[in-house]
Amino acid sequence: MPTPQESKCTLSLSNGQSFQGQLIGAPFETSGELVFTTGMVGYSEALTDPSYFGQILVFTYPLIGNYGIPKLTPSISIEDSRGFESNKVHASAVILAIDSAEAFHWTSHQTLDKWLLEQGVPGITCLDPRQLVHLIREHGGLLGRVIPERSLGFKNPLTSQIEVISKPPQNEAVFFDPSSHNVLPAVSCKERRVILPKTGNGQRAKRIALLDCGVKWNIVRQVLQHGAEVELVPWDTDLANVDCSGWLLSNGPGDPTKTGDLRQRISHLTQSNIPILGICLGHQLLALSIGASTERMQYGHRSHNQPVQLVGTRKGYITSQNHGYVVVDKTLPEGWVPWFINANDFTVEGLRHVTKPQRSVQFHPEAAGGPRDTGWIIEQFVKEI
Repeated sequence: MPTPQESKCTLSLSNGQSFQGQLIGAPFETSGELVFTTGMVGYSEALTDPSYFGQILVFTYPLIGNYGIPKLTPSISIEDSRGFESNKVHASAVILAIDSAEAFHWTSHQTLDKWLLEQGVPGITCLDPRQLVHLIREHGGLLGRVIPERSLGFKNPLTSQIEVISKPPQNEAVFFDPSSHNVLPAVSCKERRVILPKTGNGQRAKRIALLDCGVKWNIVRQVLQHGAEVELVPWDTDLANVDCSGWLLSNGPGDPTKTGDLRQRISHLTQSNIPILGICLGHQLLALSIGASTERMQYGHRSHNQPVQLVGTRKGYITSQNHGYVVVDKTLPEGWVPWFINANDFTVEGLRHVTKPQRSVQFHPEAAGGPRDTGWIIEQFVKEI
């Protein structure tokens, strides 16, 4: 019987097209929204980013996997987990041009293929990612199914989790769209947890509450690095019962309007003067909480090279982004103004209140894998607190 690496695998799309390639990773069937990334490095960080939950990630760069995967153990801590943004792969599947059969790096523990097999996540190679990117951009919200020629006959944990969320008809093959459901319960922490910085001056550090909507570990690492305590709180926490000096609203997957009553709970925070910083989904949730609107983009921002401009200046920054929704600038209420705009399509990339210490960014200032142009945003936020 052929090994999984020798098996064929089909990618079936919601627009009726299908493609056949070679299977890598786990021989499981799965489904999700097709998205892409242009990053040349940081593939282990991208795959473990909870923002990619329910998405099939297409890598446009051809040399993915060439420096291997660091060791990831269940006991690894957030502070020491360089190379990962959570403790498991959150993407539904992976699509590459070719798979690097050998990996060369001093931190390499195993190949991408073996890691995906351990994680229970399928991948497809021998497809043209450039063609898929064109299709993704032509058909907004393109969905796909990964169908191995030889499946193990049972579902991987991620697919089972998706089916609990979407509740598909029994024995019916459907495409999973993460934007059609509230997916935060699948990526948020289950209980509150305080993480202390490793260094200090003997005094208790200021505590920042981090609303976990699928937080990337590098956000936590950077806040700790600048000397603040972090309290991770689940997405459905009663925010009024959290004692802190400031709030950080994290990134995460899905449609910001399908997050239950979260915008109402955040709205109570904005009515005070407490410092707030929203990142990615947190930016969109902050906008909804103040009465602004969001809408789905025809072309999402999904790359490591998105240029943004600081409003009112000639300063530009290169940023990492992965989102398909945008804040509608015309719906911003009085007292709120754009902080950054996208230099390509002029969409809103950040918000700030004109008098309160409350702001947000659509991009990732903590970008792991780079670019690090906007890391000053988190540093400035912590120092102000």
